[in-house]
Amino acid sequence: MGLNEPKMKVLIIVRHRFELWVPPEWFVERLQRDFPGIDVFRFQDYPEAEVHLPDAEVLITWSLRAEQFVRARKLRWIHSTAAAVHALMIPELVASDVLVTNARSVHGPVVAEHAMAALLAMAHRLPAAMRYQQQHLWAQTNLWRDEPRPREVQGATLGLVGVGSIGGEIAKRALAFGMNVVAVREHPERGADFVPGNPGTPTVLKVVGFEALDEVLAQADFVALAAPLTAKTRALFDAERLGRMKKGAFLINVSRGALIDEIALAEALRKRRIAGAALDVFEREPLPSESPLWDLPDLLITPHSAALTDKIWERQYALFAENLRRYCAHSPLLGVVDKRKGY
Repeated sequence: MGLNEPKMKVLIIVRHRFELWVPPEWFVERLQRDFPGIDVFRFQDYPEAEVHLPDAEVLITWSLRAEQFVRARKLRWIHSTAAAVHALMIPELVASDVLVTNARSVHGPVVAEHAMAALLAMAHRLPAAMRYQQQHLWAQTNLWRDEPRPREVQGATLGLVGVGSIGGEIAKRALAFGMNVVAVREHPERGADFVPGNPGTPTVLKVVGFEALDEVLAQADFVALAAPLTAKTRALFDAERLGRMKKGAFLINVSRGALIDEIALAEALRKRRIAGAALDVFEREPLPSESPLWDLPDLLITPHSAALTDKIWERQYALFAENLRRYCAHSPLLGVVDKRKGY
């Protein structure tokens, strides 16, 4: 870079009511220190950042409007600190040559832990035990006589919808618990995406295409959703598909709320067509207080907390810094999104 050549501008625009999702000040300071050849600017909303859009080359954000994208004439790369990128997939961006990367590898390990925690909690009836605890009841007999009964997960079948960076981490943990894993993905020939750097990781027992989903549901004791939100997966679990699940099966969603028809799920739980569900994500968030989901006894609700960890920004920084080095060296980036597919 010549003496009179302007520095590369990196623009961070992330606003959220929950403070953990907002990049901390040290993130900016460390970037500036580790990459003295760039200028980093951080804002929590677009209006105050408007003046910087025309000459920003790199943008860290998770949403973008068409008029903002048009103003960013020098933009070459957008990085999302979320795994989901549907809020970025405007037609103008999809049709452009601007690269998009996401943080799916950042969230994979902790979201997978949460999914397994939910699976184990449902299997061993921990939400029911908590309700009995609040009533000061020693409910050993109740827990055994109630349906569904407590059960082991070893030897049970997990139907996994989506087996990318998050789904692959769920698969690894389920296999470690002795479960049989049947994973459904759009391109089954790819197998499972496990996080690089873990040699010797076991493979998923079976990976099949979406055309086999109903067959998988008929045999799965637990169904975990870790698929991206696309036109194909929106309301994937409607009344008909929920009806394909085994009566004693549990549904776990750690991906996006819109994958499930929540009205149909509530009806399936009320009529005990499935054993229970654990949801971390919802079509509308925060979940409205008047939602009927709150009062369903066989539904475990967590407030989109699967990705919460004190390690999140260290992981975010490691990923973005590595990609920034690659970008400056004109090398392939990690976590590149296929904009046509939306993930």
